[in-house]
Amino acid sequence: MILHTHGAVPIERHAPSETVLPQEGILESGSGPAGKPERVGVCSWSLQPANPAELIARVRRVGLKSLQCALDPVRLDPVVWGDVAERCAEAGIRLASGMLGAVGEDYSSLEAIRRTGGLVPDATWPENWQNFQAGAALAKRMGLTLVTFHAGFLPHQSAGTADDRLTGRVRQVAEVFADHGLALALETGQETAETLREFLAQLDRPNVGVNFDPANMILYDQGDPVAALKVLGPWLRQCHIKDARRTRQPGTWGEEVPVGTGEVDWAGFFQTLEALRFNGDLMIEREAGNQRETDIESARRWVEGYFKGGAHD
Repeated sequence: MILHTHGAVPIERHAPSETVLPQEGILESGSGPAGKPERVGVCSWSLQPANPAELIARVRRVGLKSLQCALDPVRLDPVVWGDVAERCAEAGIRLASGMLGAVGEDYSSLEAIRRTGGLVPDATWPENWQNFQAGAALAKRMGLTLVTFHAGFLPHQSAGTADDRLTGRVRQVAEVFADHGLALALETGQETAETLREFLAQLDRPNVGVNFDPANMILYDQGDPVAALKVLGPWLRQCHIKDARRTRQPGTWGEEVPVGTGEVDWAGFFQTLEALRFNGDLMIEREAGNQRETDIESARRWVEGYFKGGAHD
C-alpha cells in the first residue's frame, strides 16, 4: 500500500555475536542538512478519515504530501481501504511508512496499558502473531520498507537479564519482516532511552530500529526527549512530531498538546537531528483535541520554520 522513494532495502543476516546498528535515515558526511520539507508528513490516524478519499482530502488540506499509514484498517476492511496505496499514488501522496497496532490494548490508564500493551500479554500473543505475519505480507505488497509499532513496556533491567519471552517475540516478528525485506521501528516512550537501547542491543536484529516520539517520553514521564534522542540516535529510523506536558501527579498520563505549546525542546531536538545527520521522515502525530487539521497544519508550519533556519519563541 505504499510507494517509498527508496524501495526495499536488502537485509543481511548476521551471526548473533555481531552487533549491527541500523543506519537507514542517517546521512553520510556531506549529504546535506538533516530534515527537508518533503520529509514532513502526517500519520493517517491523526486525521481520523473514514475512507481513502477523505484521507487524501485531509492530507491536502493540511498542506502535506507524505503519509504514515495505519495498516490494520487495510487488513481488516479491504473493501474500504484495499486500494488506498493506488489512490494515494494517483493523488501524488507519498506513503513513507506503515503502523501496526496490537490487539487488546487498554489505554485507559498507565497501569492498564502496562498490562495489555504490545506483545507482552500471553493471552493476546497468538492473535498478535498472526496479525503481524499478515501485516508483514501486506506491507510488502504495498511497497513499504518501514513499519512501526509499540512492543509494549520493556523490562527495566540491564541487558542480559531482560524478559526472554518478550525479546523472543520481538525477534520472531523481526525475522518475518526481514524475510519480506522490511525494517521495523519500535515506538519510544514506554521505557527510558537507556532501557530501550539495552533491549535493542540484546535483540541484535539489524532490521529493528526506533521510531522516536519526543512527546511520548514526556507523556510516560520517561526522561528528557533530547537526551533520549542522543542515546537512541544510532537506531533512528523515523521521528514523530508531537508535543506534550509532563504530569504533575506521578503514575498518571501527561497531556498531549499542539506542537510548540508543550515541553519538548524543539530547538534542541532539531539540533540533535542535525548532529546525527538524520535525513529520515518526520511524521506529525496528533492524537488529542477536536481541531486535528488546524493543529497538524500549525505543526507543519512550525517544523518548516526550522528547515528555513528560523527560530521559534
